[in-house]
Amino acid sequence: MRNKPVIVINGSGGVGKDTLCEWVKQRIPTRIVSSVDPIKRLAAEGGWRGEKDERGRLLLVRLKQAFVEYNDLPLRYLTEEYQKYLKSEERVMFVHIREPKEIEKFRAAVGENCKTLLVTRDTGVCWHNDSDGGVNEYDYDYTFPNDAPLPEAREAFYTLIEKILS
Repeated sequence: MRNKPVIVINGSGGVGKDTLCEWVKQRIPTRIVSSVDPIKRLAAEGGWRGEKDERGRLLLVRLKQAFVEYNDLPLRYLTEEYQKYLKSEERVMFVHIREPKEIEKFRAAVGENCKTLLVTRDTGVCWHNDSDGGVNEYDYDYTFPNDAPLPEAREAFYTLIEKILS
């Protein structure tokens, strides 16, 4: 079943992407993966403890770029997860990818059932690395302004996802 929907979700750090995906997962079977998941595992083996500060984020960005250049580990991981998703009962797959070039590579790998979604919110935080800096340099299919109170944001996001899925 190659036409199952995939949503590349992106946004600056702290805008609520993970929370939004988890809300959907509470209602419908959902797979959530990130292009940096295998990189986080490697970083943890090297002593990274999950810090999302400037230093930790820079470590992940540099490691990811090295593995993109070396053997395209992030894309290989995502396409493996996509194949598992196609065989599953899950109805939607969220894929976290920051870099526009990596988004395009993934979209080319999975086809036209892949949509892109930018989540926005003024967090007052600006990360200074190549991955976070390029978030707004892509032409997304959908944008979700995550600035409403939680109950309203939850319903509005779920409505948007249902629209994408239909």
